[in-house]
Amino acid sequence: MNYEEKLESMGYKLSGQANKRIFEDGVRIGNLIFISGNAAKVDGVLKYQGIVGDTVSMEEAQDAAKIAFVNCLATVRNMMGSLNSIKKIVNIKGYVASTPDFIEQPEVMNEVSAFALEVFGEVGRHSRVSLGASSLPGGTPVEVEIIVEVE
Repeated sequence: MNYEEKLESMGYKLSGQANKRIFEDGVRIGNLIFISGNAAKVDGVLKYQGIVGDTVSMEEAQDAAKIAFVNCLATVRNMMGSLNSIKKIVNIKGYVASTPDFIEQPEVMNEVSAFALEVFGEVGRHSRVSLGASSLPGGTPVEVEIIVEVE
C-alpha cells in the first residue's frame, strides 16, 4: 500500500486545490520541499474556527492539526505526482491559536507527530516546533507547515 492509499484507508482524502495567493503553496530547493502553512480546510471550507482553550477543544485542535498536515501532504503530492517520492518528513511547524493561559500547544502537535509516524513509519520521524499565537488567518485554530525531502 502506498502512502496516499494508507491515508485514504484512514479516512483522509488529499485535496487537489491550489492556492490563489501571491506566494507559492510549496517551493522546491534541491531535494527539499518547503510547504506553506495550511489550515484545517476540508473541500475548501475551514472545519474549525476559534481559539483553543476557549471555543475550540483539545480534541478539535488535534483533529484540525491532522487535517492541516494532510493538506500539506496534498501540496507535496500535487508538486511531485505522488507521496511515494517522500524520503523524509524533515520538519513540522505547528501554530496554535490559543488563550494566554493555554500551554499545551505541544499536545496539539503530538497528534500530528504520531500521525506522521503511523503513515510514514521511520520516514515520518521529524524535528518539530509548536507555537502559540493569539490568532491565525481566517480564524483557523491551527496552521501547519512542513519540510520534506524527496527523491
